[in-house]
Formats: sequence, C-alpha cells, structure tokens
Amino acid sequence: PAEVSPGAACPVRRLLVLLGLAGLLAGTAGGTWLLGELRQPKEPQGSPQEQDWGSIAACEDGEEEEEPVVRGAPSTVSFRISTANSLLEARLEAHPGWLLVCHGHWEPSLGTQLCQQLGYLSMTQQKGVNLRDIPVSAGQRFLQVTARQEGSPQDRWRLRSSCPSGRVVALRCSECGLQAAALRVVGGTDVAPGRWPWQVSVCQGSQHRCGGSVLAPEWILTAAHCVHRYPGLSLQLPAPAWLVFAGIVTHGSAQPQAGVPVREIIPHPLYSPSSLDYDIALLRLRVPLNFSGAIRAVCLPPSGRDLLQGTPCWVSGWGYTAPEQAQVAATLKEALVPLIGTRRCNSSCVYRGELTARMLCAGHLQGHVDACQGDSGGPLVCWDGATWRLVGVVSWGQGCAEPNHPGVYSNVAQLLPWIHQVTQVKTA
Repeated sequence: PAEVSPGAACPVRRLLVLLGLAGLLAGTAGGTWLLGELRQPKEPQGSPQEQDWGSIAACEDGEEEEEPVVRGAPSTVSFRISTANSLLEARLEAHPGWLLVCHGHWEPSLGTQLCQQLGYLSMTQQKGVNLRDIPVSAGQRFLQVTARQEGSPQDRWRLRSSCPSGRVVALRCSECGLQAAALRVVGGTDVAPGRWPWQVSVCQGSQHRCGGSVLAPEWILTAAHCVHRYPGLSLQLPAPAWLVFAGIVTHGSAQPQAGVPVREIIPHPLYSPSSLDYDIALLRLRVPLNFSGAIRAVCLPPSGRDLLQGTPCWVSGWGYTAPEQAQVAATLKEALVPLIGTRRCNSSCVYRGELTARMLCAGHLQGHVDACQGDSGGPLVCWDGATWRLVGVVSWGQGCAEPNHPGVYSNVAQLLPWIHQVTQVKTA
C-alpha cells in the first residue's frame, strides 16, 4: 500500500490529524480552521459540496462518470418505521404512498432482518397492533408477507386492499445515530461533549492506540490493523491490556478506572496486513456501557441507499497535532470531509489501483484542508437527514494533506454481513 508505515507500539498504524471547518454541522456554515499546529492553508476551503472537481488534475482512467461511493442493494420494496407510533411502513417500487404491514404470517426473524436493512444493529421489540387502535385513512392499502419461506425475502411481499388479521406490525430497533439535542460547538475549535457520543478511545494499558465507534453497549468497531496481533480473549493478556474509554473528550480527564476492559478481540478473518483489505475489527466489552447524553451508539449504513461523490461527512479522533510529532492530541478533534469517487481515488494520479471494494476515500484532493496522520479505527459518519450513519472506519493514507492523497477508510456497507453475523452469534 501507499506509504503505510508501522508505528512503534501498534503495527501498521495509520492515524489522522484532523483539519476541518468550524461550525459546519447539518449544513450550518462557518469559517475555515485548523486543528493542531499544521500550516494555515493558503486559501480557505468551501463546504464539501463546493469542492472544485474540475480544478483537480484529471487522470485518463478516472474521467468516466462516477458510480456511487457507497452503493445500496437494489430492492423493489423499501421500509421505514414511523417515529410517531413505531408502525412499520412499506413502499412498493410501482405503488405511490406508504403501506401498513399486515401482521398475518409475520415471523420474528423478519423484524431482525428489517432492522438490519435499515441500519440498526438489532431489533428490540415487535408486536401486532389492532387496526381499531390507530387512525387508518380510507383506501389504506397493506403489504403482507406470504406463508411460504422459499425464495428471496423481496419476493415474499404481496399488496393487499385489506388486512384479514386485523393487526399491523409495530417494530422497534436499537437506538443509534443521535446526538444530545442541546449540544453545540463553542468557538469551533474543540469538540463539545456528546457531539460525537459514539467515539471511543481504544487504549492498550494507559496508552491511547486507536479510535473506535460504539455499535451497542457491548460492541465497539475499530480497525483491524490496531488489534490484529491480539485476537481472542483479553483474559489471556495482562489485566490492563486493552481498555475502552467512552464519553470522553479530553484524555487528561479520563480516570483509569473509567476504562472498560475488552473481553474479546475479533478482527475480520479476511484482514490483510499487507494491503489493509477488510481492515475492521469488533471489540466485545466485558461490561456493557451505560448509555447517556455523552455515550450513544452510531447507526450503520442502510442496505438500500446510495452515497454519492461530494457527500459531506465528518471524521473525528485524537490525532497527532503535527506529522513530525508522535503525540496524540489532548482533546478530541473533528474534520468535515466529502466523499471522493472510488474510480477517481483509484486512478493513476491518486492511489493507482490500491483501493479494493472494501475501501472508500474522503477528503480534499487539493490537499489544503484534509485528514492526515491521526486516529486509526475512528468513525467517518454522514448525516442522512434523520440520523448519523457510520460510513467508514479510518484505515490508511499517504503523506499529510498532500494533493491527490486523501484519507482511505474501510467501507462499512461492504462489511455489514460480517458485523451482523458476529454480533448476533456472540450476543445470543
């Protein structure tokens, strides 16, 4: 891979020093700013949507129209859960309006499948709701699953004008992707507590090694290159071997006893240390986290949604304050970075075909304001209008804010089946 150099205590560690834009959250504009002690860019940068793709030197093998950076699975039926009453609603490709889902022939496993399709780690509750207990408009139509179980789940749904069972499906999934409502960035320099409540510090003893993201009270997602030499139960290692600190912004404020011991380290079985392909790992905690305004889970990508080049996303971490200083920042930092098309990022003037299908790029190809050496394993999240989605995991890069060398992240959408398989089997 492109200049992926090993660290002294954590092999093949790629970290981020975060350079970002202040006060730009959910479309709110602000001024350009730098984190740490890197040089002030010569020109201020606009929002990710305004990145001047035409001003970037084009490569012959990157000029074709870009496909989505994250491609959703094709589907003839889509689902959502009403925030008002938790009713499951569906839309057919050729049918206008949202349908209620009839409870007839409903199976418990369908609830788990649909929660995962919507980007949640698990299903927490499902039940049938009597139609007489909810307002139903005249002409309301329904979707019902067939009794037969062969064929794909997409082929089992049928449109109906009535609901013979008299009950419709209500579904609740694990909570994720929300920030504390009252929190705002003050001054645009450091991150306010609870702004990125899924961000954790993964420490080896008292030493910060990598970032990570909370998926559930006992599950953390990080980069495999941070922990791949230590798979298995942490009980086989010295007691303080691996600790996770959640809900912190400043490392100096974290008390050692606040660290939660890691019970099990599970790198992806196909992880390659040489290419950094499949660069993700799950950490199972010995004690579940207590969720609060400062500690929450992040949502996973939904299976049916595309993300395009230029989509604004945020990366956070305790990155080095300068490339030549092997010292992590005391306070959590953040950066606003746009997604970059994979064909462009894999072109001969960027990463020359080194990206696999399990990787994606984000940052600024001009190299002025971008991610650099900082926090491996940390989250790249994108706002979908309702929740924050974990789109990438910080993996590797080349140089520091150099033109045509943006940050490379593990593509979480491509790794969802493994994430769901491990968390379901281990939690059951």
